[in-house]
Amino acid sequence: MKNIEQVNQALQQGEVIAYPTEGVFGVGCDPDSPEAIKKLLELKQRPVEKGLILIAANYEQLLPYIDESQLSAEQLSAVHATWPGPVTWIMPTSKKTSSWVSGQFDSIAVRVTDHPLVQELCLAFGKPITSTSANLTGLHPCMTTEEVEVQLGDKLFAILDGKTGGRDKPSEIRDAKTSKVLRQG
Repeated sequence: MKNIEQVNQALQQGEVIAYPTEGVFGVGCDPDSPEAIKKLLELKQRPVEKGLILIAANYEQLLPYIDESQLSAEQLSAVHATWPGPVTWIMPTSKKTSSWVSGQFDSIAVRVTDHPLVQELCLAFGKPITSTSANLTGLHPCMTTEEVEVQLGDKLFAILDGKTGGRDKPSEIRDAKTSKVLRQG
């Protein structure tokens, strides 16, 4: 029995959840709820200025948060060639995107995941969720449900049962305007 319904309900109620991604467990929430993002940042002890990644089931879910008009057809083609998959792209933000998500930047980090459980969750939720590694600042990212429960269990509303995609590192991060690799994957 999958617990997607329980985790989706937690997201709908503005709670912070944990879930497996391509490489590590992530923690996330509703990107349109400042209250949920405050809970997430508090849990992670992360400054709002750093911004958060959005992870989605498909490109269409990201469209409200990005401004495609600032990217060329070649730049968009380079992005699409890596999705779905473990590559996160820095793209220009739309006016809809809250500074709670983008931090101090006029860009946003986005990814179309190839993890089937996360795709299912984003489809059930109807939009992307925020994604940052499931760990307390200074500790290694969690790789299993058990590690999440030990590090963060008392601070989370729900954990999506499942396994990571088998990668041993967080996703690669690239800049859509320059194609420069900002974090090796």
